[in-house]
Amino acid sequence: MSKSNGLDPITIEVIHNYLLSAAREMERNLMRTSYSTIIYELRDFGLGLYDRNCRMLSEAPGLAVFTRGNDYGLQKTVEYVGAENMEPGDLLLTSYPYWSSAHPLDVLAVSPIFACGELVGYTAIKQHWLDLGQKDAGYILDSVDVFQEGLLMPGLKLYKAGVLDQEIENLLRFNSRMPDNIIGDLNAQISACRTGELRVASLVERYGLDTYFNAVEAILDHGERMARSRLAALPNGTWEAEDWADDDGIDRDTMLKLKVKVTVTDDEFIVDWSGSHPATVGPMNMPVGLTQGVSALAFKGITTPDSPANDGNYRPLTVIAPPGEIMHAIPPAPCFTVWAGLLAPEVILKALSTGMPDHIPACSGGDVFDVMGVGVHPETGHPWLQATNEAVGFGGHAGGDGEDGIMHLSEPGCRNIPIEILETKAPWIIENYYLRRDSAGAGKYRGGVGVTRTYRFLHPSTTLTLVKKTKSAPWGMAGGMDAEVGHVIVWPGTDRQEITGAIHYPMDAEDVICNNSGGGGGWGDPRERDVGLVLEDVINDLVSLESARRDYGVAIDPETMSIDEAATAELRS
Repeated sequence: MSKSNGLDPITIEVIHNYLLSAAREMERNLMRTSYSTIIYELRDFGLGLYDRNCRMLSEAPGLAVFTRGNDYGLQKTVEYVGAENMEPGDLLLTSYPYWSSAHPLDVLAVSPIFACGELVGYTAIKQHWLDLGQKDAGYILDSVDVFQEGLLMPGLKLYKAGVLDQEIENLLRFNSRMPDNIIGDLNAQISACRTGELRVASLVERYGLDTYFNAVEAILDHGERMARSRLAALPNGTWEAEDWADDDGIDRDTMLKLKVKVTVTDDEFIVDWSGSHPATVGPMNMPVGLTQGVSALAFKGITTPDSPANDGNYRPLTVIAPPGEIMHAIPPAPCFTVWAGLLAPEVILKALSTGMPDHIPACSGGDVFDVMGVGVHPETGHPWLQATNEAVGFGGHAGGDGEDGIMHLSEPGCRNIPIEILETKAPWIIENYYLRRDSAGAGKYRGGVGVTRTYRFLHPSTTLTLVKKTKSAPWGMAGGMDAEVGHVIVWPGTDRQEITGAIHYPMDAEDVICNNSGGGGGWGDPRERDVGLVLEDVINDLVSLESARRDYGVAIDPETMSIDEAATAELRS
């Protein structure tokens, strides 16, 4: 029998799967005990278990970019507090964005794990809190420094040796417009951390310190070998790409350049963001830990998408982000609206598409198209806040069409919130919800279509939209066409109608907002698409008769819904 670090592979695999199961149990605990729909429905969190060197062993991702960003946040928290100052029962909170790798409302909870009298690892859970001292209720679109963005916590010990510091909890409660919600969600976060502590401690006590530590090294080394094996099979080269986010929330006329150079060798994958837009006045700057997270997401998808993540997977990855540019915020730069991070994985893929077009899809809808409502509920008199991200179309690829209406690639573990939940929790109704015809880019393999969801407010409130890709189209590949950009329509059909991206507007009773997410780009020449598939798309109302003729060269009789063979042959010739 083969050995690894003195252990047989069966023991290693048992320990590995136990860690994976423990992370999933943390996830279930968090979702079942949290107060907010953005946690238990949308899954706006990321969590993992770590060894004593802050290396991630297992995860249960919701918002996937959180988890790798948590790695950086955990390292900075432990560095600040000191591992030697950790005690059993401690629990720390970090919301300082340059460490936590997110905006201040994405609060990172960390707890040390002790077993057999030693510090053996950590839990880390980041989740979005509805409100924590930021200047505006809901979401910040126009802050100019970090001190407008919420309460900043640099690894505060909420629990010390298992004892709650009531003064810190009171500080949190009095710094929130929605104290019951955030304390409820905090307790869910704490409970999930405690679950992870108990499971890992039980595992270590069962196998002993030496066996556990040797198994950890074997698990991480195996993760590295898998990544390097896949990396060696990719074409080598250096490729560049750029794309644009709409604006920084202050200067609405200047688009923000995201530029990347990706170098692939047999044993290294380098993502260099040098030359991207300078630091912005508004809150679109990226904490460097989040930049590492979004870069790691693209790398993971290219190399080891079919295996659970651990720190070993990322050893071949190097991320370069010069301080003071948009991809590396330095204090006190505002970084609340970190939407550049949503587009960043797409730009990496765009660069790689030059050297490996058969491996890479066209651009997706490019954003999460988040709509938020906030106000005072007319029935309870209490503040309310509800938000949901929207599905987008994915890009076509060499193997087929892009998926219609699924969550953006930055949040593969997330879900949008069902209509029934939104209408139960907030004073609005959803008037329609459907796939957007002709939103996809045409191609031999068409992109996926985006969606439309329309909200009618029933009580004076405020709406926010978090949309930062409405001025540049999701790109097609290999001769495929660009997709239609997403956009938001406020007060549609009235003399106030406005087509826009990110907004923060007051809404009267009966006011309407219509959220239209982007489609995915097409792949390959549309005139090479199978005519039967074009007809099927028309019948399914994904492609219009006009687009079938104009873009695909397919003539369809609107009365019989059959292909006019002669007219199609003429169009395609």
